[in-house]
Amino acid sequence: VQLQASGGGLVQPGGYLRLSCAASGFTLDYYVIGWFRQVPGQEREWVSCLSTKDGNTFYADSVKGRFTISRDSAKNMVFLEMRSLKPEDTAVYYCAADPLWSGWFKSPTSWGQGTLVTVSS
Repeated sequence: VQLQASGGGLVQPGGYLRLSCAASGFTLDYYVIGWFRQVPGQEREWVSCLSTKDGNTFYADSVKGRFTISRDSAKNMVFLEMRSLKPEDTAVYYCAADPLWSGWFKSPTSWGQGTLVTVSS
């Protein structure tokens, strides 16, 4: 079971980035998958997640209306489109998966490596 995150980079405030998370070794069917982020020295926070079983999605209040999570089932990938980026969105973003909602919010069983997003002028 592997998750591979990509798509981070440097972007100006107000800009756009799309993060990708590719799953291998398992299919994303019947999983909760999404994104956490962490700033060095701060606690990790969840950003967004979706259930591949029923399509339900959740967003942290800090990103609601700006970020969109989606899935490409054929490619076994999940994406996070980030618009109107703010300096406070700067963090290392991690994709994570768990078979259960409770598990995902508490401590996902599968993690990808982080991808750094820097929002700065």
